[in-house]
Formats: sequence, C-alpha cells, structure tokens
Amino acid sequence: MSEPRGGVPDVIDTLDGFRRYCDLLAQGQGPVAADAERASGYRYGHEDWLVQFKRQGAGIGLLDPVALGEQGVDWHEFNDAVGDAVWIIHDALQDLPGFFEIGMRPQRLFDTEIAARLLGLHRFGLSAVTEYYLGVTLAKEHSAADWSYRPLPRDWRDYAALDVELLIELDEHMTRDLARQGKMEWAEEEFDYALREGAQPRKIHPVPWMRISHITALSHDRQGQAVAKALWEQRDRLARQYDIEPSLLLADCAIIEAARKKPHNNREFRAIRSLNERVRIHTGSEQDKMFERYAPIQRSVKPSLWKTTIQQALALPPSRWPTMPQQQPDAQTNAPRSMKYWKTHHPDRFETLQKVRAVISQIAQDTRTPAEIIVKPQILRNLCWTDHPERRNVAEFLRQEGARDWQVNLVAASVSRAII
Repeated sequence: MSEPRGGVPDVIDTLDGFRRYCDLLAQGQGPVAADAERASGYRYGHEDWLVQFKRQGAGIGLLDPVALGEQGVDWHEFNDAVGDAVWIIHDALQDLPGFFEIGMRPQRLFDTEIAARLLGLHRFGLSAVTEYYLGVTLAKEHSAADWSYRPLPRDWRDYAALDVELLIELDEHMTRDLARQGKMEWAEEEFDYALREGAQPRKIHPVPWMRISHITALSHDRQGQAVAKALWEQRDRLARQYDIEPSLLLADCAIIEAARKKPHNNREFRAIRSLNERVRIHTGSEQDKMFERYAPIQRSVKPSLWKTTIQQALALPPSRWPTMPQQQPDAQTNAPRSMKYWKTHHPDRFETLQKVRAVISQIAQDTRTPAEIIVKPQILRNLCWTDHPERRNVAEFLRQEGARDWQVNLVAASVSRAII
C-alpha cells in the first residue's frame, strides 16, 4: 500500500482545524487508531511532533501538537470527542508516554504488537503484521525522518497516515484469532498493564551520565569516569541550549575514547579525531539532507571547548572524581544472564533453572505462545538464583517481579513442582 485509500491528508495545525476534526471524531464510531512521530536523533527532547488518528466516520487526522500547543489548544476537547473508545496502537509503550504528556487520556487499549507476540507471530513490525493478516505491505521509507521539519513533505504525510490506515482492520482480525486461541483475557490484561505503564512519567536515570554507551569500559578508571562525566555534562548543556540531539555534538564513542586516552596536550588531543570533527553525521542517504539543518549548530561548537572540559576534569583531585552509585541493600538483584557462569559457579541453581525452563518450554508448546511472553526469562533466573527457591511461594514471587495474573495462573503450579 503506497498511500491511504482516502488520500494523503494535510497537517492540522490550527485551532479551527483541530475543533473540526474533534467534531468528526465525536460523530465517528468504534475504536480509534493512533500513532505518533518524534524527532529522535535530531532534537534534544522526546516530544511528539506529529500525532495521527483514524476513526470510522472521521477519517485520518494528522495533528501538529507543537503548533497547536503554542496556540493554547485544549486537549480536553479531543478527550471528550474520543470518549472511552479503544485506542489501537502498535507498540503502545513507545507512544503512550507522549500522548499523556500532551494531555490526551486514552482509557482503553488494543496493542497490535502485543497481540502479535501473544499469537506467536515471528515478526512484530507493523508492516509485517499487516502483510500477515491483510496481505498488504506498508511503504516505510521515512521511519528515521526529522519529524520536526516544517512544512512536512507530502510523502512524509503519506507515511504517517499509513501507520493508522489499517489498524482498525488489524484489530478485527487479531481479536478473532485471540478469541479462537483462548487468549483474549491474556491480551486484555497485557493491554491494561501497558496502558498503566504508559501513563507513568518518563523514568529519569538516577545517574544520567552513566548512560554513555560502553561506560563499563571505565569501570576501574575513576579519573576516566571524571573525564566522561565532564564531557557528558558539557554536551548535555549545549544540546539542551540548542535543542539538538547530544550525539550530533559529540558521539558517545568519542567520550569513551577521550576518557581512556586522557589527552594532556594539543598533540594528544588532535590525535583523537572524533573530538575534532565538527559535522559528524554522514550516512550516504537522504538523511544527510536532514542532518544539514543542524550543521551550523555543530560548527558553532569548537573542539577547544571539549579540550578545556577534558583539562578541567584531569585537574580534579581524586576526592572529586565521581563514584559509582552503590546498590541499596534491599534492592532487588537481577540474577546473572550467563549460563556458563551459572553452570560453573552454581551448578545446583543451574540444575533448578533448567528444570524450570523445561516446564515453561512445554507450556509454550501447549499454548502456542512464545516462552518469553509466558514469563520473562529474567524473572525465572531471579527465582532460581535465590537461596532455597523451593521454600518460596512461587505465585507471590512472580507477582512481585511484575508478572500478570494470567501468567501466574498459567505457570505457578508447574514451576512450584519443578523446583521442589
């Protein structure tokens, strides 16, 4: 499918246009297909730059929440128009936080990606699911576009509209399959859980600079950590100021390289090429045209700024070097993922885990549901990593770890027998 059946809609970016579309939604029937587009990889924040909807009788609406927000839009009008209709979203946890931050209040959810996983599909992307159920492959050329660009080109609007064009039909087909396989109640629990999770404020990392990729390479180098922290904080300050994706100013790999090599003079600093490149993104694709918009900002940040930041960090006394946060004594410790470690150092626990995994594998076959959907592998590892798991109330443990009731009811008794 190259474009929606009703044609490619224009972007709604005025209050009058917004109110007209709300009137159409209120007069429409059935569930509401929804999606959102962000400017990930280009802008500093995570806000939505376009939100897309479709409802029977209302057609597709492409709303510009930034432009509407600047005009004082009242999202209560939208919520009242939609009412308690089911929102159909593919991979809802990607989009729900943005919807709630804008002021939208979805009350019920059908997640087509969650449904695809429960139904045992091998590929979960929207285009793959529409191909499986409807025999239609969606054109997906602009998934990495800079959605803050205005005005949006026609082919971008086409792409955005296609994301909601077929969701209502998908809901109908997948609902029938879920009912046929006896998994509708499971799905409803998962949808309710996703809706609750999506309504929560975005979680802020307690030590943001430790999110640098491959920061563990500096685990035993506290001065290197000081350099990495200083560069991250300087980069974050500039990125926030210029509203630009931080990695467009300085890549994580450059921060790690600088922290490991600790350049003390001009020659050593110039030898780290990644610290001296001013325009850093060249993909050889049409994305380069989008990145060109940010080249003036990149060029305005001179390499001497990184050099000064590194020198200041290297001059810090050890007492001011950062320390890795200590895990709280009562914090839940995740079990190791390495089966080699289990087998070598804790063979008894490994044997118990193998029994539990065999039980889950059998349940997965019996229900035609992927084992990792029936219960997260990490939850099973955590259970078997504890001392005397056979003394535990398995059902209670699973719930504490975040398992839903359907998962607990499905596996708790079998797992209890396996660990005795």
